[in-house]
Amino acid sequence: MANQNIQPSPENIMKIGSGFWASKILLTAVNFHLFTKLAEKKSMSAAELKNELGLQCTDRNVYDFLDTLTGFSFLSREGVLKSAVYSNSIDTDFFLDKNKPSYIGGILEMMNNRLYQFWGNLDEGLITGLPQNEAKTGEDFFGLIYQDPNKLKAFVNAMSGIQMGNFMTFAQNFDFSEYKTLTDVGGSAGLLSVMVAKHQPHMNCLTFDLPPVEGIANTTIQQFQLGARVKAESGDFFANALPKSDVIVMGNILHDWDEENKLTLMKKAYEALPSGGAFVAIENIIDNERKQNVFGMMMSLNMLIETGKGFDYTFADFNNWAKEVGFKSTALLPLTGPSSAAIAYK
Repeated sequence: MANQNIQPSPENIMKIGSGFWASKILLTAVNFHLFTKLAEKKSMSAAELKNELGLQCTDRNVYDFLDTLTGFSFLSREGVLKSAVYSNSIDTDFFLDKNKPSYIGGILEMMNNRLYQFWGNLDEGLITGLPQNEAKTGEDFFGLIYQDPNKLKAFVNAMSGIQMGNFMTFAQNFDFSEYKTLTDVGGSAGLLSVMVAKHQPHMNCLTFDLPPVEGIANTTIQQFQLGARVKAESGDFFANALPKSDVIVMGNILHDWDEENKLTLMKKAYEALPSGGAFVAIENIIDNERKQNVFGMMMSLNMLIETGKGFDYTFADFNNWAKEVGFKSTALLPLTGPSSAAIAYK
């Protein structure tokens, strides 16, 4: 029976229902490189920002845009309206200045340029069970990415942005003491490998992905000056055997696929590991009760939008698959925000 002392409130309904307003305000600011420009100038007035961004709207529209970002704590402000001077918050200065290595805006750029419009068709996706991205017009999203250097770079930047904090935390908190080698399957820009090599001087790492990505990974390796212990190798994780390693990691890979393909990839990892080796899936692992990790469930719906058959999963799901493949034990290592490392030991 409902608690009679609790009064109904529309607050949460309206907050979530209008959430796309807030999302689009932040995504537009990122798309305008607003935080990067503010980082360069330290602070700017609304008039200066209006001119810098090439905005043709009224001054009042500009105030509303900037003051909403201030209300969300993305900007700091001194003064009001004409006298206002804006600067980045601590978070946006660190994470959304494109000139800093800590920039995570690549995923937000992709959300603005691709996913925002596709999520408008979530209802159609749920009705049909079909992807709502470029596949609707007969195009292969992943095929298009790997054929177009600009799209590939944007996609790699997006994946790097969403995983950087997780990779740093994993590199520092996972117990590497019994291991010497690591392969990051679907390693993209090679960030996980360089983070592990940076924080674990005894580790040698390999980033493994399709041929068009190898050059991007090598650039990352050179930037971190870790070429002696980090290598990039081309391959297809479905078509080729995985490189033999003590630790095999897949970051945001398993959730792209249906259960059959998830098992296939875990079996390939199992075959490439020695006894005692570890397979690690870094994803937005959903809590077993499916109540807390709402972001993980939204990411799972994003897989409906992107792939149709892919989905995110609970640790209980992972345990069942690991047992079926033959792994001896599992563990869960919390990372940043809604992400965790699901670990299976051979």
